[in-house]
Amino acid sequence: MKTVVIGDVHGGLKALEQLIEHANLPKNTKYIFLGDYVDGWSQSAEVISYLINFSQENDCVFIRGNHDELLCNYLKTGTSNPMWLSQGGQSSVDGYLNLSKTKKEIHIRFLERLTNYHIDSENRLFLHAGFMNLHGPQNEYYPNLVYWDRTLWEMVCAMNPSIPEDDDRYPKRLKLFNEIYIGHTPVTRIGFDKPTNFANVWNIDTGAAFKGPISMLDIDSKEIWQSNPVHLLYPDEKGRN
Repeated sequence: MKTVVIGDVHGGLKALEQLIEHANLPKNTKYIFLGDYVDGWSQSAEVISYLINFSQENDCVFIRGNHDELLCNYLKTGTSNPMWLSQGGQSSVDGYLNLSKTKKEIHIRFLERLTNYHIDSENRLFLHAGFMNLHGPQNEYYPNLVYWDRTLWEMVCAMNPSIPEDDDRYPKRLKLFNEIYIGHTPVTRIGFDKPTNFANVWNIDTGAAFKGPISMLDIDSKEIWQSNPVHLLYPDEKGRN
C-alpha cells in the first residue's frame, strides 16, 4: 500500500482538488492529512465537506491542526477572538454563514473526531506541529501542544548535521521515532518551496495559506506532488497574506 502525507490546506479547496487529481494515485493509497484544513482562503467549509466525502472512498487519517480546533470551538460556542479572526479565522466565519444547521453539526463531528497524532507500524509519527515531552506526544501534560509547538522544527533547523545519533548532544525527542512528519510552520519562511527534511523530521507545510502550494509526499519513495500556488487559484482574495 502506498502512503502519502498532505500538508496544510487552509481553505484552498481548488488547490486540494487539483493536487489529488494531478497525483492520480492507486485506489488502495492511504492518505494522512496533517491538519489546518481551514482558515485562509474562502472555501474552508467546502474543504471539510470534501474531506468527509473523500474519506468515504479512501483510507484516510485526519490529524488535528490548531486552526481546526479554533474553528471547532467557534462552531460549537459562537465565541472567537480577534487574533484568530485576523489569522484566517474570519474567512471561515464568513464561509459558514449560509451553511445549514445540519451540515454544521456534521462538520463539528468531523472536527471533534480528528486525531492529535498518528504512529504507524514502522514507528513513524505524524502530527500537526511538534512535541516537547522527551517520552513522546502521548505523554504531553498539555495535549494541545502537539498542534501548537514550533520548538521541534526550530530545533532540527538549527541542528549541526554532523552530530551522530549516538552522541549525548543528539536530541532525545528525535530518537523516539524513525521519522516524524509535521506541518504548521511553512518551510517558505526559511527559503524552501517543497517539503523539507532536517534530521528525521519532514515538514510538509509549503505555505498554502500564503503564496505557496499544497504539497503531498510519498513517505516511502519521497516522491512529491504539488498544486499550483494557492493564491493564483484565488486571485481576488488575500488569504493570510
